[in-house]
Amino acid sequence: MGILYGMVARGQVVLAEFSATTYTTAGAVARQILDKSLPGNSDSNSSFSQDRYIFHVKRTDGLTVLCMTDDASERRTPFAFLEDIHQKFVRTYGRAIHSAPAYAMNDEFSRVLSQEMDHYSNDPNADRLNRLKGEMSQVRSVMIDNIEKVLERGERLALLVEKTSTLQGNTLRFKRQARRYKNTVWWRNFKLTFALMLFILVAIYVLLTFTCHGLSLPSCLK
Repeated sequence: MGILYGMVARGQVVLAEFSATTYTTAGAVARQILDKSLPGNSDSNSSFSQDRYIFHVKRTDGLTVLCMTDDASERRTPFAFLEDIHQKFVRTYGRAIHSAPAYAMNDEFSRVLSQEMDHYSNDPNADRLNRLKGEMSQVRSVMIDNIEKVLERGERLALLVEKTSTLQGNTLRFKRQARRYKNTVWWRNFKLTFALMLFILVAIYVLLTFTCHGLSLPSCLK
């Protein structure tokens, strides 16, 4: 089994691709698959048959990762390849993926596609490694389930008490902060009110000095 063609696209925009086959229409068929994809970011895995080749497609996080194999290949290894490529692509380019133009990552990432296609096509340990990853994931799920059962028998109570104490501490801290904020706001309003009153008094006095012809207000105090 060999992975003969690989592509990464955002919607209908091809960001990177690599071909290791003389099947010249691989890219054209891949673009037809992109054109037929449904709008939206729904995750899915699918496979399409064309001539004597199979196109495997993984859609996730707004990205479409696609590869082509011969029709005698199984599904597990190609989809392991697609998952690996998706993770490497997202880890390498991050947010730039959402706005990059067509083939923006092709110069660099086509080499990654070539290396990974060769690895998954020719290294017998590639499939064993993916099987081991699946077994480890199952073991982890069992361990998590066992831990939750232990917590339900008693340890969860200690965790609840700790969280309650933390919540009470946070509540007291929030009350103190709210009180300080209230005092700060009151003092600020008091200073603003005092300044406004002082400004009004000064303005009235200045107006009276003009009206009463002097600083001592002689014409008004007679």
